[in-house]
Amino acid sequence: MIKNPIYINGIGVISIQEPLSDDGLLNPINYNKPYVRCLDPKFKDYINPMVARRMSPIVKRAIVTAKYAVKQSGIDNPDAIITGTGLGCVQDTEKFLDAMIRNEEKFMQPAFFIQSTHNTISSQIAINLGCKAYNNTFIHRGVSFENALFDALLQMNKPQFSSALVTGSDEMTPSYFKLLKRLNYWKDEVPDTLNIVHGKESIGSFATEGSVSFMLAKSKTSNSYAKIVDVDLKYMNNPDSLDYIVRFLKQNELEINDVDVLLTGMNGDVENDNVYKTLFSTFGEDKIGIYRNVCGEFYTSSAYGLYAAATCINMSIVPKYLKYNFVEKKDPKIILIYNHFKSKDYSLILLKKC
Repeated sequence: MIKNPIYINGIGVISIQEPLSDDGLLNPINYNKPYVRCLDPKFKDYINPMVARRMSPIVKRAIVTAKYAVKQSGIDNPDAIITGTGLGCVQDTEKFLDAMIRNEEKFMQPAFFIQSTHNTISSQIAINLGCKAYNNTFIHRGVSFENALFDALLQMNKPQFSSALVTGSDEMTPSYFKLLKRLNYWKDEVPDTLNIVHGKESIGSFATEGSVSFMLAKSKTSNSYAKIVDVDLKYMNNPDSLDYIVRFLKQNELEINDVDVLLTGMNGDVENDNVYKTLFSTFGEDKIGIYRNVCGEFYTSSAYGLYAAATCINMSIVPKYLKYNFVEKKDPKIILIYNHFKSKDYSLILLKKC
C-alpha cells in the first residue's frame, strides 16, 4: 500500500513507434511481420558519440529515455534509479560468448563481459546523470518492470526519498527471437499488428523491444501526467481475476463502475488473452483497453502500458487503437492496468487524474 499518491512528472519512450513522441498512441505504425526492432532517435543528440560507440543499443536507449524523463520533470538528480529488465544486455552477452567460442577461449574481450550484466543499464544511467543515490535492478521476466516500480514506491514511503527514476528496458536479438520462437512465444505470420488481438485465435504474439523511463515524485507539478494511487503484485495458480480486482479496488475505496478503462495486456496469444476475456462481461467491452498491439511483446512491455495509461489521462482521451472495440473514449479519470505473465505472475496498477 502506498502511503501517499506518487506523481508521474516525466516520461521518455523508445519503441517500435516514433521515438520520444506520443504519435505512436494517436497514429501508430502498423507492421506485418512477427519481429520488429526499435525506431531509434539520433543518439548523438543525447550522448557523446565517443562514449556512445562503446554502448549497446539497449544501454543507449535507456540513457536517452532517462534523460528525457528527467528533463521533462525539472528534477536535476533523482533520489533513486531503479530498472526492470527481463533479458538485460543480451546482445553484449552474445558477443562475448561468440568471441569465446570462435577464439577457443583465448584473447577474451572483457568489455563485452563487463557490459553484459543486467545491472549495466541502471549503472550507465547513473553515470550519465551523475547520480550516486540508491541504484537497483530487477530481473523477473514478465514482471521485471512491476517489481522495479513497486520498489520505487516502497522507497518513496521513506522521508529521505522524494523522487525516483524507474525504467523498463529490453532488447530482442535475432538469435533470441529464434530461441523463444521454439517455445511458441511468437506467431509464424502477423499480417496486421494493430489488429493482432482480433485475428484468428492462435498461440504466440509478435516480438519487439523498447525502453520506457518514468520520473516519479511525491509532489505534483504543471507537467504531471497522472498519479499512481496503488500497485499490487501476486503470484497465483488458477486465480479468480475478478475477485483479485474487486479486492484491490475495495482497499482503495473504489468499485468496478468507478473504473473508466481496464487496460489489459492482451497480445494476440490465445492463452494469454483468455485470462482477460473473462472480465469482458463484468466491465463491458467499451471499458477494455489494449496496448501491446501498438508496442508489441517484450518482457517489460508493461512499462509501455503505464506510459499509455498516464498519457491518455493527461491528454483526456483514449485513442481508438488503445481500445478493444476501436472506439475512442474521452476524459478518462481512472485507469486500472491489469497484466499477467504466463498465468502465474499478476499485477495491478491504479492511476488517477491529478
